Amino acid sequence: MSVTAAQGFLASGVAAGIKESGDPDLALVVNRGPSRAAAGVFTSNRVQAAPVRWSRRALADGRISAVVLNSGGANACTGQAGAVDARLMAERTARELGVDPYETAVCSTGLIGVLLPMDKVTAGIGAAAARLSPEGGEDAAVAIKTTDSVHKTAVASGPGGWTVGGMAKGAGMLAPGLATMLVVLTTDADVSAPALDATLRQAVRTTFDRVDSDGCMSTNDTVLLLASGASGVTPDAADFAGAVHTVCLDLARQLTADAEGASKEIEVEVVGAASEGDAVTVGRSVARNNLLKCALHGEDPNWGRVLSAIGTTDAVFDPDRLDVAINGVWVCRDGAAGESRDKVDLSGRRIRITVDLRSGDASAVIWTNDLTAEYVHENSAYSS
Repeated sequence: MSVTAAQGFLASGVAAGIKESGDPDLALVVNRGPSRAAAGVFTSNRVQAAPVRWSRRALADGRISAVVLNSGGANACTGQAGAVDARLMAERTARELGVDPYETAVCSTGLIGVLLPMDKVTAGIGAAAARLSPEGGEDAAVAIKTTDSVHKTAVASGPGGWTVGGMAKGAGMLAPGLATMLVVLTTDADVSAPALDATLRQAVRTTFDRVDSDGCMSTNDTVLLLASGASGVTPDAADFAGAVHTVCLDLARQLTADAEGASKEIEVEVVGAASEGDAVTVGRSVARNNLLKCALHGEDPNWGRVLSAIGTTDAVFDPDRLDVAINGVWVCRDGAAGESRDKVDLSGRRIRITVDLRSGDASAVIWTNDLTAEYVHENSAYSS
C-alpha cells in the first residue's frame, strides 16, 4: 500500500512518455485531510534542482496538499527555464486537484542538465489525476524509479490505529546529505507541522544520512512527511518517532540493497567512540574506502584497509588499541593481527564490520556496499 497505507491519501503512477523506454514516469500523492501538515528535508548540495527550490518555498508554512513526482529527468542545472517548468508542474497539479499551487511540492529525478518535455509532463499530470486511488501507492512507487531494479515501500502501525507509510527511489549517488533519493512519507496521525519537522529530521539523521554507497551527493534529494490527521489520533511523541524511524530505516536499507551493481550489503558499526560525531566520521571513512570495497567484493577480509581508513580521520583513538571484527571474527586486536582471517566467511551478501575505538561510549552505523565492475558500467553507460 505504500504511501496510501495511511488514511486520507490517494496516489497514482502513469507512463507520461518522459522516459524513452515507455516505463511509468510520473506520480501523484494527494493528502485529502482534514490536516495538511507537512515537513521536509532536502539535499545539502549547494547545486540544487529547480524542484527542490520550489518545494522548499511551498513548505514554508508547513502545509502540503499534493506532491507531483517525475522520473526520467532531474530538472537540475536547467536555469530559469527549469524554474518555470517546476512552477508549471505545481500549477497544473493544483488545477487538476483543486488545491493551492503553493501547497504543492514538486520532485524530479533523472539526468541532470536536460529540460523536461513539458507537453508530456502536463498531459501526464492530467492522466495521473484521473487515476488517483487509495490503492495507488504501489503504482506511484514504481513510477519514480530510475536505475532502481525494484520499487521501495514500507509501512509501520502505531497504537491507537494510526499508520506511517512511505515510498522511496534511489540506487546511485547515495551519500549524505541524504542520497539520490525521493522519499514521500505519509501518516494519518494528527501531528502538527513543527512536530513533524522535528521527528523527520531526527529520523533522517540516523537513517538516510547514514547511507553512503559511493560518496556522491545528488542535487535533487527530497524527503517529505505529510500528515492527514484522518485517524483522529494524536499519538505519543515517542511512539510516533519510533514509527517514522522504522519506516525510514526500512527504506534506507532497501536503498543500500539496491545500490547500482552491488553484490554485497555492508554495515559498518563503530563502537567505543568518544562522540557520535567521531563514530560517524570513522564509519563514513571506512564505508568510502574504495580499496576496502573492492576487497570485500572479492571476499577478501582485508582488515588493514579498515585501519588505514580509520587513520585518515580526526577521531579520538589510540592506533595501538584499535579492534576490528568482520562478520563476527576479531581479525584485528590492539591495532595488530587478531584471529585468523581464514575464519571470516564473506560468501553471503551481507557483511558486518565492527570497529571498536576503545575511546568512549558513543556509537553509529553506516550502510554501504561493495565496488563492482557492474557499478562502473552502470555509471559509464547511464542515461535517463
